[in-house]
Amino acid sequence: MEIKKKIRSKKLNTKVDLTAMVSVSFLLIIFFMVTIELRKQKIIDLSLPEKYVDDEWSHVIRCGSGTNQRTITVLLDENNKIITYTGFLFDPLKDPKEINYGKNGIRKELYSQKKTILEYSTAMGKPKNGPIVIIKPSKKSNFKNLVDILDEMTIAKIETYAIVDEFTPEETKLLASK
Repeated sequence: MEIKKKIRSKKLNTKVDLTAMVSVSFLLIIFFMVTIELRKQKIIDLSLPEKYVDDEWSHVIRCGSGTNQRTITVLLDENNKIITYTGFLFDPLKDPKEINYGKNGIRKELYSQKKTILEYSTAMGKPKNGPIVIIKPSKKSNFKNLVDILDEMTIAKIETYAIVDEFTPEETKLLASK
């Protein structure tokens, strides 16, 4: 008679391989870092002038002498339409014209106007007086147009600009006619 030996299973070392756990933890850390960064709000520094109110000239922002020479008004309307003029509408230095967005449109206009205004200011003995841009978005313009024009202000290095939501009757007629 043969004696049967019991077959015993071999006891293996119980080691846990943590390589996969480390990889997963690094992926989670990266995921949370990216989501936190994307959640931060992107903001633009914007400082608006105090509102000047005068009964006779309520639509004019006072910015010192020579303002008519330094003021550029940008009207934003529907369908990505921009109308710009230099000076005041009742006494423009350059007639209102329609321009497009981009480097050959509003950016080129802002650069040329800035150069002209800085030459004028230097001749008047005030070399640091640059252009004053008044941005007027209409109710029909979209938010993207406002962000685009603020980007153009940054690209053209226009330091003084204001966003005004009031249109004069003349500007309303101008938007309707163009």
